[in-house]
Amino acid sequence: MPLPSLLFIALWMAGVLGSALACRQRWPNQRELSRKIVHIGTGPVLPLAWFLHIPYFIAVPCALVVTLITFINHRLKLLPAVEDVGRNSYGTVAYGFAICLLLIMFWADNPAAACAGVLVMAFGDGLAGLIGRAVDSPNWTILDQRKSFVGTTTMAIASAVVLLALVLVTQSQLIPLRLLAVCTLAVGLEQLSVWGIDNLTVPLGVALSWTWMTTG
Repeated sequence: MPLPSLLFIALWMAGVLGSALACRQRWPNQRELSRKIVHIGTGPVLPLAWFLHIPYFIAVPCALVVTLITFINHRLKLLPAVEDVGRNSYGTVAYGFAICLLLIMFWADNPAAACAGVLVMAFGDGLAGLIGRAVDSPNWTILDQRKSFVGTTTMAIASAVVLLALVLVTQSQLIPLRLLAVCTLAVGLEQLSVWGIDNLTVPLGVALSWTWMTTG
């Protein structure tokens, strides 16, 4: 059993949560910031697990346990730095559920697809939320969810960078028009974010498109 690898990942997540809690204490009015630290910091866990050769039979149960803990925290608000954003959102639970599904569907045979879905969500949506709120730009509302030009552009750029990096790392075939299509899909799915459902749809949409994107 890869105990050192699991310990490394546990320490990574402890560092992410510790950073979020410290951020909440330092800037108590910036509720979204601490949540996005967790959101972005969770993304690298899958590529780390891939690099450390965490097997399917360990990765899936661990993800299910963490998602259950996330659901309990969502209900009880044990860690406000993760959940307390002043709106009705199931985003953290949907994020965990998406990771579980991706591990079940892809981890044994195509871990790159799982990593693509999670990393696009982590960095694309995470940075879009932070930068979109920090920079004034034209904005619109979809199902009571505010979106902005800067945030949406950030989502598109971050998605493209993540996917291109994964293509290079995995030495997959680069088909620019298909990469552009998957980025467009990710941006479109992120626009429909009521109840935080984009935390489920974006990772699944990107992961399911990965093989198509990287094969001729």
